[in-house]
Amino acid sequence: MGIKTVAIYSDADARSLHVVLADEAVRVGPPPTDQSYLSIPAILKAIKETGAQAVHPGYGFLSENSHFVKSLEEAGVTFIGPGEKAMADLGDKIQSKIIAKNSGVNTIPGFNGVVKNTDHALEISRSIGYPIMLKASAGGGGKGMRIAWNDQEVIEGFKLASQESKSSFGDDRLLIEKYIDNPRHIEIQILADKFGNALYLPERECSIQRRNQKVIEEAPSVHLDSSTRKAMGEQAISLVKHVGYVSAGTVEFLVDSKRNFYFLEMNTRLQVEHPITEYITGLDLVEQMIRVAANQKLSMKQEDIKYKGWAIESRVYAEDPEKYLPSIGRLSKYIEPVSLTDKHEVRCDSGIVEGSEISIYYDPLICKLSTYGETRDEAIQIMGRALDSYVIKGVTHNIPLLREVIGSSRFKSGKISTKFLAEEYPGGFKGHLLKDGPLIELSSIAALIYAKRDVRNWCWKDSREGSSNRNVPNNWNLWVKIHNSNSKIETVNVRIERRSTALQHEDEYQVTVAGHPQTIINAQWPIESPLINAQLHGLNQLKKSVTVQYLDPLPVGFRIQYMGTKFDITVHNQRQHELSQFMIEKPKKDLSKVILSPMPGSVVSIAVNVGDIVNEGVEVAVVEAMKMQNVLRASRVGKVKKINVKPGSSVAAEEVLIEFEDDEQK
Repeated sequence: MGIKTVAIYSDADARSLHVVLADEAVRVGPPPTDQSYLSIPAILKAIKETGAQAVHPGYGFLSENSHFVKSLEEAGVTFIGPGEKAMADLGDKIQSKIIAKNSGVNTIPGFNGVVKNTDHALEISRSIGYPIMLKASAGGGGKGMRIAWNDQEVIEGFKLASQESKSSFGDDRLLIEKYIDNPRHIEIQILADKFGNALYLPERECSIQRRNQKVIEEAPSVHLDSSTRKAMGEQAISLVKHVGYVSAGTVEFLVDSKRNFYFLEMNTRLQVEHPITEYITGLDLVEQMIRVAANQKLSMKQEDIKYKGWAIESRVYAEDPEKYLPSIGRLSKYIEPVSLTDKHEVRCDSGIVEGSEISIYYDPLICKLSTYGETRDEAIQIMGRALDSYVIKGVTHNIPLLREVIGSSRFKSGKISTKFLAEEYPGGFKGHLLKDGPLIELSSIAALIYAKRDVRNWCWKDSREGSSNRNVPNNWNLWVKIHNSNSKIETVNVRIERRSTALQHEDEYQVTVAGHPQTIINAQWPIESPLINAQLHGLNQLKKSVTVQYLDPLPVGFRIQYMGTKFDITVHNQRQHELSQFMIEKPKKDLSKVILSPMPGSVVSIAVNVGDIVNEGVEVAVVEAMKMQNVLRASRVGKVKKINVKPGSSVAAEEVLIEFEDDEQK
């Protein structure tokens, strides 16, 4: 659009991508958010220094802070978003429910007022009936939210949700509403200008969530029919017109199995998942926000809004997908997936590059990975390929979970709800399970890597000795041992034969895994890339492309990423396999006598003292990272021997926080 931009940054983000891309960049403070991105005086100072005329707030920090909007208005600066009053009315969950009800919008039963204290929370919860949802009035993004199924969970949830809300938004007010069991989370994107025009765009489904934060979104939803879509859209427009809302915004609904829908909240800002709406409508939502802020009329009417195809977004986080805990570190290797056609079917919205640092101060989102297809199945297939070829090293990431969900039969069927992850992984997500076909595939590719490396080494040796590769082997009898995150070990006998082929510069390998023949051809391993792309032919002669990542060498093997999950591979020849039976296993460390910090962060509270005897499951400490509070509990009955930290302490991942006496001293 030819508009020059100014980026603001904290010390933690001095080398971030948005700083590099902007025309100018201004430091606004140290890493803590209250001293930088939440500091209105610091941002106003940056505006004055640069002569900026307008502010686009993105979708975090001050994007829904009406005080910030008022400050900009008083300074004569345009806010690219709604006005102060509309934001204050709709951005507050308590007030927005009242407005929604008065606007004729379906609402969830609940208490439309501020919850005073724990006793008040218990009184309200009992009157509504369990289960209930405690929610931060001023928040979003899953922060300050807890589900409670009984009195005890209300007591604990009230404390944690209040603390999270205060930490994230500077406001600890909570509301309580009925928790609708087994719902789908579907939202309507709206656009409104300053001339009374408002329209709604096709819905986005955001039901795949963990900790009330969206993980995978798609547009449109398989669940809605045209009449429900129209009804939801019209109610959303009724709401925004009622308060004179302008700019882009999102009205979120919970939808049950019979397509009854209830107002959840309104996000008075751009959504993280806006790229998928842009994919299917062809509209640029940020451009529309800027035009509305510049007093231009919307150039389209409701009847002009059409959608084509299907789009999916995966939120790629720096976190441990098995514990849903954030990870920090420097990205030592970072390669984003790319489109393979001129349809631009893969889109990466990210703020980092190779070498970037993921810190403890902010949300651990690495990238919004979006894919587009003419059909939902095509969009899913492209997303699977994109996740397989997404290289991230240096931090733990959630691609294993994203890849598993995308590849699951239930997700493909469209029969999803906000309970998807809890129902699919009741004992917690443990990575990709190797059964039948996947076990054969991974074993075949692992053996192929061994064989190709062996061939390369022999060729190099022969060239050094002046011979003509007469010694290069063509047959291997191997034992592939695969270790996964569940500590389960699969051992598979693989016979592999190298054959000549008409393909230039490529070998063809015949692989037999536990009696199952499988031909692998054209196994490409690009220079400077860990990606291995193999073409497999099975018994049915169907060709299948499989992409794995060669991550790290190990003392007697290597680490591979397959279907998103990391596997440690040991490959032995026949003699090594025989001798390995006599190897003594290293004993596992006993962690029952200590409480470790599950991630880097800061200690919020310590609930025990030295000498206390605690029962199993009792809260002993709370650690906060990236504005999320995590309760640590005793794994056994024990007597507290030593406390190594105090509230406010910064801690590293797996740092010992609390120690217990030995059993005999208890």
